[in-house]
Amino acid sequence: MRDDMAYYPPRHGHACDDRRVGYRNYTPVCLQPDTGSRITMTQHYLHALLYPRSVAVFGASEREDSVAGVIFRNMLAAGFHGPVFPLNPKREQVLGQRCYANAMALPERPDLAIIATPAATIPGILEDCGNRGIRNAVVLSAGFREVGPQGVALEERLVQTAQRQGIRFIGPNCLGIQRPAIGLNATFAQGTALPGELALVSQSGAICTAMLDWASSNGIGFSSVISTGASADLDFGELLDYLAHDPSTKGILMYIEGIRNARRFMSALRVVSRIKPVVMVKVGRQEAGSKAVASHTGALVGSDSVFDALVRRAGVVRVTTILQLFACARALSAHFRPTGNRLTILTNGGGPGVMATDRAVELGVQLAELAPATLERLNAALPATWSHGNPVDIIGDAGADRYRAALTACLADPGVDGVLTMLTPQAMTKPAQVAQTVIDVARTSHKPVLACWMGEDQVKEGRKLFKEAGIPYFTTPEPAVEVFSYLSAFYENQRLLMQTPGPVSRQAPPDAEGARLIVEGALAQGRFLLSAVESKALLSSFHIPVARTSIARSPTEAMLMAQQIGYPVAMKINSQQVTHKSDVGGVRLGLSSGQAVRAAYTGMMNEVHRHVPDAALDGVVIEPMMSRPNAREVLVGVVTDPVLGPVIAFGTGGVDVEAHQDRAVALPPLNTFLANDLVRRTRVSKLLGEFRNRPAADLAAVEQVLLRVSEMVCELPWITEMDINPLLVDEQGAVAADARIVIAPRAPTGDRYGHMAIHPYPGHLVSSWQLPNGLDVTIRPIRPEDAEMTQTFVRGLSAQTKYFRYMDAVQELSPAMLVRLTQIDYDREMAMLMVAQIDGREVELGVARYAVDANRVNAEFALVVDDHWQQQGIGHKLMNVLMDVARAKGVQVFEGEVLRSNRRMLNLVERLGFRIEPHPDDKDIKWVSRSL
Repeated sequence: MRDDMAYYPPRHGHACDDRRVGYRNYTPVCLQPDTGSRITMTQHYLHALLYPRSVAVFGASEREDSVAGVIFRNMLAAGFHGPVFPLNPKREQVLGQRCYANAMALPERPDLAIIATPAATIPGILEDCGNRGIRNAVVLSAGFREVGPQGVALEERLVQTAQRQGIRFIGPNCLGIQRPAIGLNATFAQGTALPGELALVSQSGAICTAMLDWASSNGIGFSSVISTGASADLDFGELLDYLAHDPSTKGILMYIEGIRNARRFMSALRVVSRIKPVVMVKVGRQEAGSKAVASHTGALVGSDSVFDALVRRAGVVRVTTILQLFACARALSAHFRPTGNRLTILTNGGGPGVMATDRAVELGVQLAELAPATLERLNAALPATWSHGNPVDIIGDAGADRYRAALTACLADPGVDGVLTMLTPQAMTKPAQVAQTVIDVARTSHKPVLACWMGEDQVKEGRKLFKEAGIPYFTTPEPAVEVFSYLSAFYENQRLLMQTPGPVSRQAPPDAEGARLIVEGALAQGRFLLSAVESKALLSSFHIPVARTSIARSPTEAMLMAQQIGYPVAMKINSQQVTHKSDVGGVRLGLSSGQAVRAAYTGMMNEVHRHVPDAALDGVVIEPMMSRPNAREVLVGVVTDPVLGPVIAFGTGGVDVEAHQDRAVALPPLNTFLANDLVRRTRVSKLLGEFRNRPAADLAAVEQVLLRVSEMVCELPWITEMDINPLLVDEQGAVAADARIVIAPRAPTGDRYGHMAIHPYPGHLVSSWQLPNGLDVTIRPIRPEDAEMTQTFVRGLSAQTKYFRYMDAVQELSPAMLVRLTQIDYDREMAMLMVAQIDGREVELGVARYAVDANRVNAEFALVVDDHWQQQGIGHKLMNVLMDVARAKGVQVFEGEVLRSNRRMLNLVERLGFRIEPHPDDKDIKWVSRSL
């Protein structure tokens, strides 16, 4: 029974080798040519908003101070490639064009409504737009949430109206949007941006206008300029998703003040950064104040540190100033793409070379170590007095020929990732001639070259040449090094982006159910701070080594417990109200006798009561003294960001943890690579190696604790804060000497990992099955490391199967498509593989996929099975598994397009209960759907 021939809709995108599913929100626009091969291009559901064929401007006027009037004039001046309709019930004409009273009076339905009228009128205008069939809008007007409760209520009405009418909109309170290539300038900015390949997405309209003014004078163009404003409907996530697949956009610049939907933002950011470089400015780096927190970790980790962790995991680059964003824009517009951070500095002056070197060291940019062959070439071409190292100082009298030889040699060195070429004008220097030489040599290499021509009048012509040639140029060394640092960080962050750890490590499984019982028991009693015993029990449930702990509620009980544990012991106060025990006399160490324990108990209770008279004291905790002379004290903690969810911190531990201010943070889930990266970014990591007379600590044990903590925050969404401080680490391993865990109630949701910004690898979906021929197979979600196997799978498909899969004669997947198919976002899509061990290697037999649309209710599916493994029921099994996964995610409808000639696929979906209907736009395609 051949029930599983290939079906896979084309991938959305812009090239024949880089297309994806034609979801209901991705409408086919180009169908079968006469050649018989099928080339299908598709549109994103925001395409009509950001690439409209016609526009209506509500509130258009001839008044100079009218925002809508400025927008209408800008649209006309920009030469928009379609009709522009002015709307104003008070006017019959605007700038010589007929003006319409309302949306229903328009002669045709426009793709996009631009609305700049008083805030109170906008819900009514959107109602009219919906009745006229207009489904996209940009709302520029202010007067919503920023003005207080009344504005919040008005914004809620605006959103409700849009949702009821099926309208998606940008704004309110924004500058508008521009698409220079089609003459769309729906902003009230002066002038239109130049066409280009960069997209600018900003929450601040003022930043947009400043960026546009700077870019115009520097010859830098944009594919899109989008001012998001209040983002009441469309936010960064959906806009980034569009730009990821916009063929006219090659790089993205972002200005961010805050984000609302962390999962969607992170999801879209990870998708787009796999394809295109993203550089962002996130303001609000300094905390405006501090608030009381219940742990050391909470005091150390601010929202800006958490955002940095997000940026690293998303594979994007963050800069700190608008000037740096300008500089990166210049570099990106020149297709500046470093693949590493090994920089060579080429200069005709020692001082500027030192300045560049200092900044490189501060930023962690690695100065390239020149190969012996490169040094020989430089020795042959340069005077004996050159620096014989990096920076390559070719001496003040260097002319164009010397620059040519040195730059050529450095770019040819495999250990060099980029070159910063510097010049200071001296009596024998010809800056313009040298600049042209640098341009000529740079064109012969794929490696990035930056220029820093210091001075003003004498180097002006040289800078002009760099500008015309698209070489990033700077007036001082530091910004040039910063740009190289930021854009080379993109390379490093891409390695972090590739990591897709699961919620649970591959070691011994935790007792997650036992841990949940501890948490639920405390919450049932109305407690949000676990006791020391409960906290350590929770750690033990996840196989984190802990020091033995007992609670005593009288001096005699404390003495008996100390005798059972064995002297010496440590005593700590046990109280829900005392956070930092040592600050109030709540710690006694090295108690070596029963008499000392009894005395310490009485003295501690009196002293703590004196410092914190209102605290409820529930006895003391007795623990053994840790006899580990080589131990280092580190902290492992968790804090919950209100937007991004749980974050894991690592750094120096002990009672002086805040004073050290040594910590790094990362978003869970973690794997070994990410845990190692987290440790490596702290100062205490240097103390974990051999130090003086102490042997190296067991780093593997530290990594295991971090992985186990990652498991805890994945599986226990009630945890809001946690301190393991100190975690004692030496050559024997790691042990948690003290722990403190804060929990909070959490309403149940259908999303097991809904509390996390990054969806972990869904390992719980892995299952086993057996084919009718007796072969044991595994069904599991796809992973990034499956790229090579996926490519091999596609190469092995027959021509007919490839045609059904891609609707085109694709021979193999492009690198971009391979990344997109294997590095998926498990929150928005799923790819379930069926694999088997054959001849000692894992082989892909088939794959079923789905991706949800914007409403998260409908999903489009896809299926392909290797020709050699058909007639084994693989397609039927994969589809059932896929539908179960989608159903658990809240998907209600599965749908898709199948070629009419693909009878086997049509037979399969019919047996699975799908309804088969004619496609409304193409007689060669069948539309199939079923409710889940």
